[in-house]
Amino acid sequence: MKSSPSVHHNIIANFAGKAWIGIFSLAFIPIYVKLMGVEVYGLIGIFMSLSAVLALLDMGLSATMSRELSRLSVVEGSAQESRNLVRTFEVIYWGIGILLGILVILLAPLITKHWVNSTSIDSETVEQAFIIMGVLLASQWPAAIYTGGLRGLQRQVVLNVIRIISVTVRHVGAVIVLLFISPSILLFFLWQAFVALLTTVILAKWLWKSLSKSESYSKFDKGLLVKNWKFASGVMGISLVAMLLTQVDKIILSKMLTLEMFGYYMLAWSVASAIQGLVSPIMNALFPKFTQLVSSVDEGNLIKLYHKGCQLLSVLLIPAAITIAIFSKDILAVWLGDVIVVQNTYQILTLLIIGTAFNAIMMPPYILQLAYGWTKLALYTNIIAVICVIPIMIWLVDMFQGIGAAWAWIILNLGYCIFMIPIMHHRILKSEMRKWYLIDSLFPAIVVFSICYTSYIIMPNDLSVNLGFTWAVVTYLISAISVSIIFPFIRERISYYRVIACEKIAHMW
Repeated sequence: MKSSPSVHHNIIANFAGKAWIGIFSLAFIPIYVKLMGVEVYGLIGIFMSLSAVLALLDMGLSATMSRELSRLSVVEGSAQESRNLVRTFEVIYWGIGILLGILVILLAPLITKHWVNSTSIDSETVEQAFIIMGVLLASQWPAAIYTGGLRGLQRQVVLNVIRIISVTVRHVGAVIVLLFISPSILLFFLWQAFVALLTTVILAKWLWKSLSKSESYSKFDKGLLVKNWKFASGVMGISLVAMLLTQVDKIILSKMLTLEMFGYYMLAWSVASAIQGLVSPIMNALFPKFTQLVSSVDEGNLIKLYHKGCQLLSVLLIPAAITIAIFSKDILAVWLGDVIVVQNTYQILTLLIIGTAFNAIMMPPYILQLAYGWTKLALYTNIIAVICVIPIMIWLVDMFQGIGAAWAWIILNLGYCIFMIPIMHHRILKSEMRKWYLIDSLFPAIVVFSICYTSYIIMPNDLSVNLGFTWAVVTYLISAISVSIIFPFIRERISYYRVIACEKIAHMW
């Protein structure tokens, strides 16, 4: 396989891509609403929900592609198998994408009639929009398999460059079309479909270009499906149960609470879930490297990278989570600007952010299990969690409403930390459990909590909303810097980039 960039380059690229996509996605929403109207924009929301639900039909193939290409990249004479793997999964993915697109197109009249309740858009336009959605879905669906392949080969810098360019062209081009041709939802979806297809083709070209050459043509190999089905089905099962666990609180609350109280909970959840954006860039970079080290039986370097990944995640995650948890009222006051809404939301946010932080620090152990091809632990743990947590959540919601659901979220994720980690380290990296608990997780949490809680206690009570928010931001910066200097490799990396930056500045002058 061709040489690949280092893990830290991939992490930086992933963060850049994530930030760019997030900023663009949020920035263009009010523009679309202004140009097309809220109800028309609702069709975009329906497509986003539809895409999220249908993503479950991935069947674990993209994760399997990533893992297998990572493993094969350190196996001599594996070029032909790698190319056959890509061709096999490519055929399946394009087939699924085309079938899903046709299904949406055929169901467009029924969806228009029985699902969408529109007062200002005629049914013909809605039906045509769903037909184009089918084309868009078929165009963008196969991109996941090429994305998984590029991640597995550690081509994450070029992957994020493609994604950044794609999202820029999608949004900027859409606004140009809406402004200078027609503010039509049909033109919007047509443009999205064109860019999606172009992006998928470019991703495919880069993946095939990144594979080592072989003497024979790539071919569909049914044996590779049989060989990888166990892992793929395990990942699919984990994804299904995990989706249930992350959505069960909304299902229960939407039934048991008033719409107003449910709205407060969802506001808190939107903030708490945002810190998950700190997790995926690191995990996407670590997973292929973990897989390579496992395949090479290089446990020494695997242990080092495992703890570095856990510690880097702690540095990025824990200061943000604890600051938001302690200063939730001050942060929400600036964002929402409504005293009543803040009063009904901040306690829920405090609890949800704690539960989400527990969930996030479990990600490196989880992807380590996947690198070993071990899916049963996460699958069985999630199934047991569903059985235990749902009745607990119903009882807590009945007693404490939204705050009860937030407590159930903490119980669920704290349970993962207490029970899953010992089971995992009893089988893999057997001597590393103590370091994960004490050094990687608990110690930075104690340091950050001490700083943030002390700052909260000494904060004057009469600060304005803006000054209160500023106080929270300064507290976060102090805690983040403090916890960063705890870990030697992070200090070294900061020093490395500082030297490079200084050299570049000096060269410019």
